[in-house]
Amino acid sequence: MAQPNGTNKACLVVDNDFQVAPVSDRLFGSFVEHLGRCVYGGIYEPGHPEADEDGFRKDVIALVQELGTTTIRYPGGNFVSGYRWEDGIGPKESRPRRLDLAWHSTETNQFGLHEMAKWLQKAGGNELMEAINLGTRGLEEALDLLEYSNIPSGTKLSDERRANGAEQPFDIKMWCLGNEMDGPWQTGHKSAEDYGTLAASVARGMRSLDPSVELVVCGSSGHDMDTFGHWEETVLEKTYDLVDFVSCHAYYHPELQSDGSRDMASFMASGVDMDGFIKDVAAAIDATKARLKSQHDVYISFDEWNVWYQEEEPSKNPEGIGNWPVAPRLLEDVYTAADAVVFGDLMITLLRNADRVHAASLAQLVNVIAPIMTEPGGPAWRQTTFYPFALTAKLAKGGTVLEPKLSTGTFDTPQYGEVPAVNSVAVRGADGSVTVFAANRSLDTSSDFEIELPKGFAGQTIEAQTLHEDDIFACNTLEERNRVTLHPNDTVALDAATGTVRMTLPPVSWTAISVK
Repeated sequence: MAQPNGTNKACLVVDNDFQVAPVSDRLFGSFVEHLGRCVYGGIYEPGHPEADEDGFRKDVIALVQELGTTTIRYPGGNFVSGYRWEDGIGPKESRPRRLDLAWHSTETNQFGLHEMAKWLQKAGGNELMEAINLGTRGLEEALDLLEYSNIPSGTKLSDERRANGAEQPFDIKMWCLGNEMDGPWQTGHKSAEDYGTLAASVARGMRSLDPSVELVVCGSSGHDMDTFGHWEETVLEKTYDLVDFVSCHAYYHPELQSDGSRDMASFMASGVDMDGFIKDVAAAIDATKARLKSQHDVYISFDEWNVWYQEEEPSKNPEGIGNWPVAPRLLEDVYTAADAVVFGDLMITLLRNADRVHAASLAQLVNVIAPIMTEPGGPAWRQTTFYPFALTAKLAKGGTVLEPKLSTGTFDTPQYGEVPAVNSVAVRGADGSVTVFAANRSLDTSSDFEIELPKGFAGQTIEAQTLHEDDIFACNTLEERNRVTLHPNDTVALDAATGTVRMTLPPVSWTAISVK
């Protein structure tokens, strides 16, 4: 428990001999869905002062490069379950307008596969993670899209791609076999038995056409789904040797309590639920592998995760039979300092499970529950959540996660009971440096944080940056775009003789400590 003087004590022992796994670059993926203003008015706004010759906002591209994303999941999300990929190719003037049932909007199809491939090149060469429609479509359409995308030439669809301006194939490796098919809200929602059978059929067909593809089968769209567990068991039983990943999706927000206040204590401990979700899915993978006596490995793609105020006004769909707007403002949450700390804590949790989680996609990238916001015809800016993602990507890419040996006090939460007050992980860089990420989840108690560096580690320079605000609800807005940022943590000190780092972690804070 917290110490009598109002501070918690926490210690992380870093040992080079105990490794969890290398950090996959794909852990730093994001997500672009045809939802709200993520595409139209986000990454794509012809006529904007910052738009290039393709209509891509250069200010957004610069922020995406700074953010450090590696993969982009596209084009959905719920949207993909009613999407006809053919609508988004060919001359723009010939592309049809369609009604999108997922978000009650009109899709103009002015942005499609070719535009996304070109945007990815300009945004720093992010890998495309393509989702296919298994809601209203199936095997034939999936094979058509794969042929169009990956076959060099000499077939009807590959030559059509070339005629549409892409001489070389897109060479997409990672494919999502539908989206959240366990969810009753999903267009074409299916039972675990029906989805598993369809996913297995599509996987076999795709591998026959391109054996190099990596396939993601839909897991549960939430840890709290009534079908969780049974869904994984059934779907993996049918698809295990045909796929490479099973997906997890999780969103967190502070729940309203009976007195009208928000349960901030449980919200700060959201990483506890994410960690349990990962371990439960990993157990389902292991059980299926053993039952099938398989030599194949399946990993987790946590391809939707974030803080999302799902019940708030910005997340409500348009309504009415005659009201199908183009790119309405939807899901445009404005994130607080507390949200950013929870966000950073979730990133720590993903890293701690790097042996099982080999891919992850922050949902989403621009405007829609996103780290980057834009104003039509106006500026682009960083939300509070931008900072822990960008710094973690910068410091952890190419590294190896070391097994966390963390001792810390606890605090009580209504949802999860007693939870660790500090969550932390260490990553050894390719250059031998050590970076520690730490989140102090406590709402009112600082932490005296100590790091015992590996034996023989000769630290020479140390830098610590902290995201913390006395007003935990402070946020970045159009009017005040830099209200919340990272700041140097001046309490950090390195004792080179003992290889010990000491510092103070303020309550509700996220910190990155780099020792070189």
